Amino acid sequence: MKEVFLETHNIKNPYTGFGQYNFYLLKGLYRCADPTITFTVHTQKKDFLKKEFGNFFKYKFYMGLRRYPSLRIRKKYDIWHSVNQNTKVEPHRNTPYVLTIHDVNFIEEISNDLRHPRNLRFIEKLNRANAITYISEYAKQSTHASFEVPQVPEYVIYNGNPSEAKLDLTNYAPAHNIPGKYLFSIGDFWERKNFHLLVEMMPFLPDFKLIIAGNNDRPYAEKVRERITALQLENRVTLAGRITDEEKQYHLKNATAFVFPSLREGFGLPPIEAMRFGTPVFLANATSLPEIGGDAAFYWKNFNPEEMASEVLGGLESFCLHEEEHKQRLLKQAASFNWNDAAKQYLEVYKSLL
Repeated sequence: MKEVFLETHNIKNPYTGFGQYNFYLLKGLYRCADPTITFTVHTQKKDFLKKEFGNFFKYKFYMGLRRYPSLRIRKKYDIWHSVNQNTKVEPHRNTPYVLTIHDVNFIEEISNDLRHPRNLRFIEKLNRANAITYISEYAKQSTHASFEVPQVPEYVIYNGNPSEAKLDLTNYAPAHNIPGKYLFSIGDFWERKNFHLLVEMMPFLPDFKLIIAGNNDRPYAEKVRERITALQLENRVTLAGRITDEEKQYHLKNATAFVFPSLREGFGLPPIEAMRFGTPVFLANATSLPEIGGDAAFYWKNFNPEEMASEVLGGLESFCLHEEEHKQRLLKQAASFNWNDAAKQYLEVYKSLL
């Protein structure tokens, strides 16, 4: 029996992109249990995970001090999987190492100087890797464009859909109940999400309201709030903050459209969640999003707010005229992203190193 260590401490924030990825990867590995492999999960959420997975996983309590070389985990595992490229926790021993790369946004957002500590830490992870997985072709291409990637096996393994299972919302009443037509978006409040453009688009969509969900305690959220106030949209734009899975699925199902103008996405989970409900999806025509949306999504040609609004109106008109055809396309695209398939591919990567 071989043991794989999963450095999954980002699961502590289950409503962020990394947190969602960590949790649903564990779910896939649980459902696709391989009798030859056991897993140790690095986490502070042992009780939460044990309730979900029982004793399928072993658990190693995460402590931030383990980022320091002298305090690294000394146990010898058969494979160490760094499931997020941003983690500072590394093995003490020379262990077969799988690195999953979601994006290299930091090369633009922090520094493009390869001597910067953030980039040096990433380069160290690259050079340690015995196999590299990427969550999209875009993530692979952008990594190669900015860094010298070692000659090791590389794989593109798409994420699955967190909303594969639809929740029972029969008697559910959302905290933010918006009557009439409304648009919905969700994500971390980082500048790259471009949420302020959705606000600036709203004066040109007078018949619609807008809900943006996500951890809006970041500095960028203030810019979004300023635009709401400046455009006098307080009664039409709601910043919902963090919401439950039930409320997320409610809005993905009931919103007139899902809107996601993000500038940089290594993958982009929310669009496939929306497609799972047959909801029209409008995306930036950039980075990994065309991979995710395929021919099922609508794409903004530019970020001029008035033209963005025009694209939304035109797309919704097309959707209404050919609703069944559009819905089937959305459902088919969403179904192509499956966590069981992803987990099976990761298991093959592990086995290739064992």
